[in-house]
Amino acid sequence: MQPAKHVNLHRKFIAFVLATSIAITGFSAAPARADENVAKILTGLAVLGIIGVAINKDRKRNRTVTRTIVDPEPVHPKPRPLPPQVSRYDLPAHCLRFFPAYKDGRNLMGQKCLRKNYHHAKALPQQCRVTFWNGRRHKNAFKPRCLRRNGYRIVRR
Repeated sequence: MQPAKHVNLHRKFIAFVLATSIAITGFSAAPARADENVAKILTGLAVLGIIGVAINKDRKRNRTVTRTIVDPEPVHPKPRPLPPQVSRYDLPAHCLRFFPAYKDGRNLMGQKCLRKNYHHAKALPQQCRVTFWNGRRHKNAFKPRCLRRNGYRIVRR
């Protein structure tokens, strides 16, 4: 961020140069000797040089900006429960079980466990449901990878 003085110095410098040039042209209009004109020009150049050095020093001094940064204390809010429309996609992890009778043993989400521990078991996608014979009866379960692809998460509670 540039300070406001920086812009005003340019205007003041231009005004000073303009006023000096007008004054010098006024002096040169009067008849004078060559020695006096050379001395006046050299004096004017010296004054302009001094002003330029002063402006340059002021510009360098105003470049540094000091700011105090106050870090606010971190606020750690208490975790809130997820809203129902989000938490309904969290499946209990303890329902993920190993079923040896399904395709040489795979982990599946047991339907009976989901009915007991998950309120929205009827809304689960049916394309993820598998039925297999365990040697005594037909079992129903859900493929975890298919459920994940449909937006469900398996979480530990």
